[in-house]
Amino acid sequence: MKAIILAAGYGTRLYPLTENMPKPLVTVAGKPILNYTLEKVKALDNVDEVFIITNAKFHPHMMSWKNTFPFPKPITIVNDGTKSNEDRLGSLGDIHFTLNSGNIADDILVIAGDNLFDFSLQPLVDLFHKHKSSVVYLYDVKDYTLAKLYGVVGINKDHKMIAFSEKPSRPASTLISTGVYIYPQKVIPLLRDFAVMNNNTDNVGNFLEVLHRRQDVYCIVSDNLWFDIGSIEVLKAAEELYSQ
Repeated sequence: MKAIILAAGYGTRLYPLTENMPKPLVTVAGKPILNYTLEKVKALDNVDEVFIITNAKFHPHMMSWKNTFPFPKPITIVNDGTKSNEDRLGSLGDIHFTLNSGNIADDILVIAGDNLFDFSLQPLVDLFHKHKSSVVYLYDVKDYTLAKLYGVVGINKDHKMIAFSEKPSRPASTLISTGVYIYPQKVIPLLRDFAVMNNNTDNVGNFLEVLHRRQDVYCIVSDNLWFDIGSIEVLKAAEELYSQ
């Protein structure tokens, strides 16, 4: 299994903090967000290589970070070639770019690089092996207004995805996708085709919206801490909790 960390955004909502620093390298309690994520990946025996996709603006920053970060698994920094928020590939576009750049045909674990979470990734891997299908970590934000900012998910009693809506104006629930997925090898061709044919590659949720209608997608709802570091307010909240 290969891990793909999506770190090619420009973090405009965190300006001026991220004008000259990639968001995944922003520190929380003295440690970059990316380090927390990789600590979770490190614990997975199934993952044998990590790909971190960045952009041309922040590629030197990511290379400098890699050169000082000891990690037992190979890490490849992928440059998607974009130089501004206006020409970014988007999360789905960056997954597609990484698959092509790394010639990846394995199962893939995908994690949004601005995620900060306390939950272990092992239960997701176990669920993946149990069902041999795509799996997603969910989180209950318990707020319908907040849910409008995310991919909102509906599940049945077996925790199988039965509905998905990307940033809906009227969310049907407060369960949202955290941006942590595992896609089996058999899904890779579908993802490649979708990325090529779809004009909007800004959010990987657009693919999930289609995928769950074609194949089983199973979910885990986490009760542990999870932050989407998308604003200064959320960053401050995470800093306060993690500093304790």
